[in-house]
Order: sequence, then structure tokens, then C-alpha cells
Amino acid sequence: MEHVVLMTSASGAPTTVVTSGRKWAVSAEPVRWFERVSWWEAQRRMPRGLSRVDVEVLQVQVRLGSNPNSALTTMTLVRDGLGGSWRLRGSVADAA
Repeated sequence: MEHVVLMTSASGAPTTVVTSGRKWAVSAEPVRWFERVSWWEAQRRMPRGLSRVDVEVLQVQVRLGSNPNSALTTMTLVRDGLGGSWRLRGSVADAA
């Protein structure tokens, strides 16, 4: 998964996603949920320092740049459990 930069407002609401040198403006209310980490599928014991068993997932609808006419793209972001940064799980461009 690719690392991305998630910029937020003063209140903590996501405003911009920066990926591969491009800025994507958040254009709709994001959807947030938590998923169980399946650490047991890769290891016999929970990794040291990983006290969380859930990861935060954020789904945002974004537009490229500040162009209100650009097509919406839905991005699914996953918070890195160790550093707190975000990774891009996937993106889907909406076909109009």
C-alpha cells in the first residue's frame, strides 16, 4: 500500500489527500470505521508493540485539484498502526 498525506482542518476533518504528487480535495463527508487486524494469519503471536487489534479505515470521495468539475474518485485509506500515517488501500474512479 502506498503512503499518502491526509491534510485536515483545524477541527480534524479531512480536507485533502496528497498521493503521487497530486492533491485531491475531499468533496463529501468521509466514512470512518474500524477493522480487526488479522495478525494471527501471518504470525503465531501478536507482534510486540502492537497493542491494538483494530485499524482505522477512512473512505473519502475526492476530486483532483480544486476543479469542481473533475470526476469523483473514492479512496479507501488505512491508518498505519505504528506511525499513525495513512496508506492508500485502493481507489475507484466513478464513471459518469
